[in-house]
Amino acid sequence: MASPVSADQQPDRLVLLFEQQRGQLRALAYRMLGSHSDAEDALQEVWLRLSSRDPEEFEHPEAWLTTVCGRVCLNMLRSRRRRREQP
Repeated sequence: MASPVSADQQPDRLVLLFEQQRGQLRALAYRMLGSHSDAEDALQEVWLRLSSRDPEEFEHPEAWLTTVCGRVCLNMLRSRRRRREQP
Protein backbone atom coordinates (compact mmCIF):
# COMPACT_ATOMS: atom_id res chain seq x y z
CA MET A 1 0.00 0.00 0.00
CA ALA A 2 1.35 3.42 -0.95
CA SER A 3 2.15 5.87 1.80
CA PRO A 4 0.41 9.27 1.80
CA VAL A 5 2.24 12.14 0.16
CA SER A 6 3.97 14.39 2.68
CA ALA A 7 3.57 18.16 2.58
CA ASP A 8 7.09 18.66 1.24
CA GLN A 9 6.36 16.31 -1.70
CA GLN A 10 3.21 18.17 -2.76
CA PRO A 11 5.07 20.84 -4.76
CA ASP A 12 6.74 18.00 -6.67
CA ARG A 13 3.31 16.54 -7.45
CA LEU A 14 2.18 19.91 -8.77
CA VAL A 15 5.25 20.24 -10.97
CA LEU A 16 4.79 16.72 -12.32
CA LEU A 17 1.09 17.31 -12.98
CA PHE A 18 1.76 20.59 -14.77
CA GLU A 19 4.62 19.18 -16.86
CA GLN A 20 2.49 16.21 -17.92
CA GLN A 21 -0.21 18.57 -19.17
CA ARG A 22 2.04 21.34 -20.52
CA GLY A 23 1.88 20.27 -24.18
CA GLN A 24 -1.90 20.03 -24.22
CA LEU A 25 -2.27 23.34 -22.35
CA ARG A 26 0.18 25.10 -24.67
CA ALA A 27 -1.71 23.81 -27.73
CA LEU A 28 -5.02 25.00 -26.29
CA ALA A 29 -3.61 28.43 -25.43
CA TYR A 30 -1.97 28.80 -28.85
CA ARG A 31 -5.21 27.87 -30.65
CA MET A 32 -7.15 30.41 -28.63
CA LEU A 33 -4.60 33.24 -28.64
CA GLY A 34 -2.79 32.73 -31.96
CA SER A 35 0.63 33.60 -30.56
CA HIS A 36 3.36 31.47 -28.99
CA SER A 37 4.42 34.24 -26.62
CA ASP A 38 0.84 34.86 -25.48
CA ALA A 39 0.38 31.12 -25.01
CA GLU A 40 3.47 31.01 -22.79
CA ASP A 41 2.13 33.96 -20.79
CA ALA A 42 -1.14 32.08 -20.30
CA LEU A 43 0.75 28.98 -19.13
CA GLN A 44 2.63 31.07 -16.59
CA GLU A 45 -0.67 32.34 -15.22
CA VAL A 46 -2.05 28.78 -15.08
CA TRP A 47 1.06 27.66 -13.18
CA LEU A 48 0.69 30.50 -10.68
CA ARG A 49 -2.92 29.53 -10.03
CA LEU A 50 -2.02 25.86 -9.69
CA SER A 51 0.92 26.47 -7.38
CA SER A 52 -1.29 28.35 -4.94
CA ARG A 53 -3.66 25.37 -4.57
CA ASP A 54 -3.56 22.23 -2.47
CA PRO A 55 -3.21 19.20 -4.78
CA GLU A 56 -5.55 17.22 -2.55
CA GLU A 57 -8.52 19.44 -3.44
CA PHE A 58 -8.55 18.35 -7.09
CA GLU A 59 -10.84 15.51 -8.03
CA HIS A 60 -9.88 15.76 -11.72
CA PRO A 61 -6.69 17.86 -11.96
CA GLU A 62 -6.33 17.56 -15.74
CA ALA A 63 -9.84 18.92 -16.24
CA TRP A 64 -9.15 21.73 -13.75
CA LEU A 65 -5.99 22.73 -15.63
CA THR A 66 -7.77 22.72 -18.99
CA THR A 67 -10.64 24.80 -17.62
CA VAL A 68 -8.31 27.32 -15.99
CA CYS A 69 -6.20 27.59 -19.14
CA GLY A 70 -9.29 28.28 -21.24
CA ARG A 71 -10.50 30.94 -18.81
CA VAL A 72 -7.09 32.61 -18.66
CA CYS A 73 -7.03 32.75 -22.46
CA LEU A 74 -10.53 34.23 -22.59
CA ASN A 75 -9.51 36.87 -20.07
CA MET A 76 -6.45 37.72 -22.17
CA LEU A 77 -8.62 38.05 -25.29
CA ARG A 78 -11.06 40.33 -23.45
CA SER A 79 -8.19 42.45 -22.17
CA ARG A 80 -6.78 42.72 -25.68
CA ARG A 81 -10.12 43.89 -27.05
CA ARG A 82 -10.53 46.53 -24.34
CA ARG A 83 -7.07 47.95 -24.90
CA ARG A 84 -7.68 48.33 -28.65
CA GLU A 85 -10.97 50.17 -28.17
CA GLN A 86 -9.52 52.84 -25.92
CA PRO A 87 -7.82 55.77 -27.67
